[in-house]
Amino acid sequence: MNERSSVAELADSLRREVERYPEGRKLPSSRALMERHQVSPGTVSRAIAVLVAEGLVVSRPGAGVFRAAAFAAAPGGPAAPAGRPGDLSWQEVALSADSGPRDLLAAPVFATLRVPPPDVIDLNSGYPHASLLPERLLAAALARAGRRPGAWDRPPTDGLTELRGWFARDIGGHAGPISAGDVLITSGGQGGLTVAMRSLAAPGSPVLVESPTYSGILAVIRAAGLRPVPVPIDADGVRTDLLADAFEATRARVFVCQPLFQNPTGAVLSPARRAEVLRIARAAGAFVVEDDFARLLVHADAPALPRPLAADDRDGVVVHLRSLTKAASPNLRVGALTARGPALARLRATQVVDSFFVPRPLQEATLELVADPAWARHLRTLGAELRDRRTAAVAALHRELPGLLGAYRPGGYHLWLRLPDGTDDAALVAAALRAGVQVTSGRPYHAAEPPAPHLRLSYAAAESPAQVAEGIHRLRTAYEESVG
Repeated sequence: MNERSSVAELADSLRREVERYPEGRKLPSSRALMERHQVSPGTVSRAIAVLVAEGLVVSRPGAGVFRAAAFAAAPGGPAAPAGRPGDLSWQEVALSADSGPRDLLAAPVFATLRVPPPDVIDLNSGYPHASLLPERLLAAALARAGRRPGAWDRPPTDGLTELRGWFARDIGGHAGPISAGDVLITSGGQGGLTVAMRSLAAPGSPVLVESPTYSGILAVIRAAGLRPVPVPIDADGVRTDLLADAFEATRARVFVCQPLFQNPTGAVLSPARRAEVLRIARAAGAFVVEDDFARLLVHADAPALPRPLAADDRDGVVVHLRSLTKAASPNLRVGALTARGPALARLRATQVVDSFFVPRPLQEATLELVADPAWARHLRTLGAELRDRRTAAVAALHRELPGLLGAYRPGGYHLWLRLPDGTDDAALVAAALRAGVQVTSGRPYHAAEPPAPHLRLSYAAAESPAQVAEGIHRLRTAYEESVG
């Protein structure tokens, strides 16, 4: 049982117990709860925190935890209604003037973040399993950051100069075209995408995207009131002949791409097409938003990586996005946007209006993390673990579901499976969940009607290579049930 479910179960048990207590009654001690429920001190502490947040108990340091007083109306005022829900139907009218239900836009993002039940193997999430993340290294970095002078002062709106300098060197090289002054620290990759889309394109205008592409990119574009226009890709990345046609037909001013280990196909933009993408965008007077999300997820057996597009861009065509979240922790919401000229000023203005700045303690902790020699060792270990999980996934697919896997590159965290024509990929995803494995439908990765059914399979969130293989075995059971 994982800790999350243990906390939920203990909180539920205590909630039922507390309801039988009179007001002011003291709960058993933490030690007594640990012994009775056979859980850790952290689980007890978090379960109590849940009840405190719900207002069921109050914690008095040095005295204990007590049943809270029931809600009472102010003297002379009306009694609070008990057990009768309010009428929320008015909200449907109030929200009807909006462009549409936001939950439909966010559905693919919710699906990506969904945590499956403990008995379901996760072949859906893009976040590596907790055992692959540097939790001790992060804890030490956060502790050191909290003791830095000025760690709790307000940071510069663009981000700490030292952190911006680190990103500039990491993206463009020590002698590259990028300086610390070209970098804006953002709240992770998704936050950076949101800032870029709201800054570079006017509402209602078209934005070119790879097809298929990461569903979160499509969600950000649509939420900003923009119109995604698909440009097909193949094994060498975006089709540059079709990219030129799309710019001419739409007069778009933004193209969003993932040149390295593209999500969901895993494609890497070929050397010849790299130069073509920059030339075509420059001729169209357009920006290329380079989502470099997977550079830190390179597998141990991968060849040398191509440089970011931004490292070869002297004219400010490329707006580069980099995040440390996937390689470090879902909670390290620190990324960077790189741009030059008026584009950077526009990005800066959008972010400061939306969120002021990224919290300084988080930036300080990131500096401590990347400066630690153990960070480089962690990335090498992560690359080896991802290689092993990919190897297990490929072998299991060839054994259990031969013919579904096409070409792949040694990097990233996912594989793109081509299903037989006519397959209902959503029904297959539902059948897989019943069989005990969570995978992703290919439909949300297309801005328009998909040309064929697909599944995206992620091996990063699995606990081990053996669990990856078991998950694919369960997927075969669902496949036979749904497809035959």
